[in-house]
This record gives sequence, C-alpha cells and structure tokens, in this order.
Amino acid sequence: MNQPNANTQTLIQLWTQTNALVRQLDAHLGAVHGLGFAEYMALHHLNAAPQLMLRRIDLARVLCRSASGVTKMLNPMEKVGLVSKQVNPRDARVSLVKLTAAGLRSYQQANNSLNQLSAGVFQHLDTADAEQLHGLLSGLST
Repeated sequence: MNQPNANTQTLIQLWTQTNALVRQLDAHLGAVHGLGFAEYMALHHLNAAPQLMLRRIDLARVLCRSASGVTKMLNPMEKVGLVSKQVNPRDARVSLVKLTAAGLRSYQQANNSLNQLSAGVFQHLDTADAEQLHGLLSGLST
C-alpha cells in the first residue's frame, strides 16, 4: 500500500492544525469584533501598506486568494465602513482598497485580542521553540 512519506505527513498535520487554529480564530474574532481571520488579515495588510491602500489584485496576492474571492470578502467590509473603494488617478481600470478610520480602529482592537489569544496558542512553547517554529515556517517554499 502506498503511504504518505514524512514530508506529506507533515503537510497533512500542518493543514489540520492550521484549519483548526483558523476556526478558533474565526470564532473568537467573530464573537468579539465581528471579523473573521481572513478579514483581519486584509485589514492587517492594508494597515501596513503605504497610505493604508493597496490595489485589490495585490491584496488578493498577499491573502493567497483570487481577485473575485477578495471582492466577495471586501463587499461586506465596505458596507460597514471598514474599507473604501478608491479610484486610481493614473489608471481607472485599477481598483484600489483603502483602510478607513473605522477599519483602523477595528484592526487595532482585533489585533489586541489576537495578541492575547496568540499567547494561549503558543503557551506550550518556550521562546526558543517559538523562534525556531517561526524560522521553519518562514523557510517553507510556497
């Protein structure tokens, strides 16, 4: 019988742990802030962007989603005022997304919650193990 090799087993375990963690993060962020983890990540990338703004296609790329998937995710966020559509003055075909003041406040509040929640997620790792995990994940080829 053909069994998964060690690398495949590691990928399976990584996928399982990641999905369980995202489900936990979605539940917490949703209950407290009305955001899922994917929405938090969109706000996170917009917060880090120059002028709090990204092209929609660039946001899709950093979120590892399709452009249409990001559009579906951003539409409700726009309706509640977390993000706004902006027109690119140089090219009207390019769609820009900007973090609003309300979006920035939501991001900061969710970030505080996530900082506290992450302490519990990594409570069984000492600092050296956490740094090693970060380094290992950073070294993965995607």
